[in-house]
Amino acid sequence: MTLHFTRRQTLLTLGAAGAAFALGIPARAATRNLAVLNLASHAPSFIAFERGYFKEAGLDIEMKFFEAAQPMAVAIASGDAEFGVTAMSGGLISLAQKDAVKVVGGALIEEKGVAGAVILASNKAYEAGLTEPSKLAGKSFGITTAGSSFHFMAHKIAAANNIDLADIQLRPLQKLGAIVGALSTGQIDAWAIQANVANKMIREGAARKIGMVADYAPNYQVTTAFTSTKNARDERALTQSFIAAYSRAIDDYNAAFVDKTTDEAERNALAKLVHKYVEKDSPEDVARQNLVEGAMRINKGLALSLGSCVEQLEWFKSEGMVKDAITNEQLFDTSYVKTI
Repeated sequence: MTLHFTRRQTLLTLGAAGAAFALGIPARAATRNLAVLNLASHAPSFIAFERGYFKEAGLDIEMKFFEAAQPMAVAIASGDAEFGVTAMSGGLISLAQKDAVKVVGGALIEEKGVAGAVILASNKAYEAGLTEPSKLAGKSFGITTAGSSFHFMAHKIAAANNIDLADIQLRPLQKLGAIVGALSTGQIDAWAIQANVANKMIREGAARKIGMVADYAPNYQVTTAFTSTKNARDERALTQSFIAAYSRAIDDYNAAFVDKTTDEAERNALAKLVHKYVEKDSPEDVARQNLVEGAMRINKGLALSLGSCVEQLEWFKSEGMVKDAITNEQLFDTSYVKTI
């Protein structure tokens, strides 16, 4: 079918595109997929989507759900998703070396004094003596995949307690739900996970708290924002618009749940919004409590803790999970956000 535009329609279309260009906002075009996990740490993704921040930035965003960090990086590299916010993984780093993806910002961070990832023991292991992280030698620890954030946290906990990581049995279970099930039934001894998930398990009697990750990895940049190298290099307006929209949602999230500077009505409204995606099997009031009590800081403006990320990169190299030749410049594009 051939479409015919009147002169007025053509001018209006060109005018809208011109205005978007002048404002640094990409003209609305193809749908962009945002890779996300059903975790409270992804709350800004849901807030920006539900409150229309992406649309106001000129982005037609759809959310694509995953259950681990590594496949998200693959989706960005393959074009199945445009943007993602998750932990640095060996797969992401290897794809960056192939000039396929770039880290352009930082998100979730461990900050002392703010709720962070909790180190858990199964009830069975706790009753057998696993009452603190220093007793992890010889015990099993759940991770999604080798090179995941859970793997790195196990490394930091082991190093701080003078435990050889080889003496901890890492159990890759691929999916978060599988780790929850394994810990709840005593099939694994320990795990470390964001406070809202941990608090839910503790409240339900499914696990016991034995420590906090922030005690072993302060200022750990848990998750990063990333996109394709093409977007970072050639689609600057697009990438800036995504960061601006996401940053608005971060401000909402931190104000309501971390700094608690908003009123109760705003906090309840955001908790209800996030509950559509997180802990959907829990009553709304319980999910709200877990969210409020377990909220971790997300960096304002997606600022990047570069020192923490470089430390992670060097650890990946030392473990032989990525090639030594990869450089900071191949992995990070620091031109978009503040580095801290």
